Amino acid sequence: MDAISGSNIFKTFRLGAVETVQALVDVTFNIRHGTLTALVGPDGAGKTTLLRMVAGLMSPNSGRLEVLGLDVATNPQAIQSRISYMPQKFGLYEDLSVQENLDLYADLHGVSRKDRSERYPRLMDMTNLAPFMDRLAGRLSGGMKQKLGLACTLVRSPDLLLLDEPTVGVDPLSRRELWEIIRVLVKEEKLTVLMSTSYLDEAERCNHAIVLNNGKILVQGPPEEVSSLATGRVFLADPLAGQPARNLQARLFDAQDVADAVPEGGQVRLVRQEQGQPPFTDTLAGLTLTATPTRFEDGFMLLLHKTLADAHVTLPALSPTQATVLSQREVVIEVHDLVRKFGTFTAVDHVSFEVKRGEIFGLLGPNGAGKTTTFRMLCGLLGATSGKLRVAGEDLRIARASARKRIGYVAQKFSLYGQLSVIENLEFFSSAYGLRGQRKRERIAWAMQQFELNHLARLPSGQLPGGYKQRLAMAAALLHEPEILFLDEPTSGADPMARREFWRRITAFAEAGVTVIVTTHFMEEAEYCDKALIQDAGRVLAQGTPAELRNRADSHDGRRPNMEDAFVAIVEASRGESALKANQSQ
Repeated sequence: MDAISGSNIFKTFRLGAVETVQALVDVTFNIRHGTLTALVGPDGAGKTTLLRMVAGLMSPNSGRLEVLGLDVATNPQAIQSRISYMPQKFGLYEDLSVQENLDLYADLHGVSRKDRSERYPRLMDMTNLAPFMDRLAGRLSGGMKQKLGLACTLVRSPDLLLLDEPTVGVDPLSRRELWEIIRVLVKEEKLTVLMSTSYLDEAERCNHAIVLNNGKILVQGPPEEVSSLATGRVFLADPLAGQPARNLQARLFDAQDVADAVPEGGQVRLVRQEQGQPPFTDTLAGLTLTATPTRFEDGFMLLLHKTLADAHVTLPALSPTQATVLSQREVVIEVHDLVRKFGTFTAVDHVSFEVKRGEIFGLLGPNGAGKTTTFRMLCGLLGATSGKLRVAGEDLRIARASARKRIGYVAQKFSLYGQLSVIENLEFFSSAYGLRGQRKRERIAWAMQQFELNHLARLPSGQLPGGYKQRLAMAAALLHEPEILFLDEPTSGADPMARREFWRRITAFAEAGVTVIVTTHFMEEAEYCDKALIQDAGRVLAQGTPAELRNRADSHDGRRPNMEDAFVAIVEASRGESALKANQSQ
């Protein structure tokens, strides 16, 4: 008997009095006991709906779904008593300590004192949270919160674990730690795990993968079967001398015979729609292409490209001279010895860097490194304790309000008004930015067209799929044509296609002279940056071009080091040095 078995499942949701949405369409699948299965697909594909159905929180309109041998439609409570489910927004109580959160969930699940004494040490050992049992959950870093959420989910020993995007919003080091926990649960405890993820490298590590789109299963099976779809179609291309890889990536992304393109290690990884090397379009003519092994993401993007009529977004043509003129542009952000303290705690410790007009600059670091604090000071939302900070020619110590008029800001979490429609949000923010009359109408029309929002104009923004929420937030931030755009983890939780479309737009804006400051936990996105800074514990560990940062990491398996390799190597080396100094001082 399978752990989960679904046959011909349909699920429909009603929107308003008449309109309906097909969330799942004729879904049939099976998941074996003791395996790790990934649910992947674009925003709105039906992943969360399927997980909630498996959790017994809703039933199919038709079809049959059995979980642990029980019918979801008739035995939801019996199923819930045997499973654990960690949704995207897990309900930690931030005013309670780590210990109190664990106890609360143990009480809710009726876990005995004896079982807690056996279970807690195991959970604390897996999550490395033992030293923080008395710390308030609200004071944990993002990665530690996710680990605590997982620990609370596992206070009882379930027969099935459901995880909805468990690694969203956590840095690469924390993501590796979470994955090690999941690996131990599957390998050593023989737990069955079904998880959704936006990280396709995570799907590659699973026993089984289910690819969803528009509520339908496109393919299911071992991850290597998805990878094999791109056999003979994957190449690495070198950009022209002096050009950033993102410029070539943008052109390849628009090419009709290319299914996917993404920067990788200073080159561009591209997936051809057809096998082999037939005559190239003008976009590909003259490029040196080197065949490279396929991966899950290549097959996924090829599969998705064939099913999405609007997979590529047409944006203004890019200038081929951007790299040559960039060095002549003026500095628009100047940070020198920036310090921010909260009482005796130093969140940002003498940070210095410069950004020129039209550059894309990345702020990278583990959860709790001080990125968001630095970011908020740059936006004029938080004052500095000391140091020099100039943005768009304004000294932020004395002119924060005037500087804010020249910047756009996209927050880490969707911060628009969920009850207002798409068009109402744009009307509100255009008025807030001082736009009036014809100018206001022109900018709203531009935003609706540029971000393809016209068909959603009257929908409340809170009901938008994640990718469209990100588009709307970006559109609102650009209404007043800012000189500088601040993006705080703008693609967190977005699917791979949405991330590529997003960066295609950012490349076009940078070409037009907009300066972009971005924080991200997707290290492949750092490849789009002209320069990046890695910080931890408030201090700058390294900064430079992506190539300079990659040079600080070792090669693995004969491949060039990527930005994630560099990030992990730099942070771990710094933490190792700090630990050594601490031991020597004792």
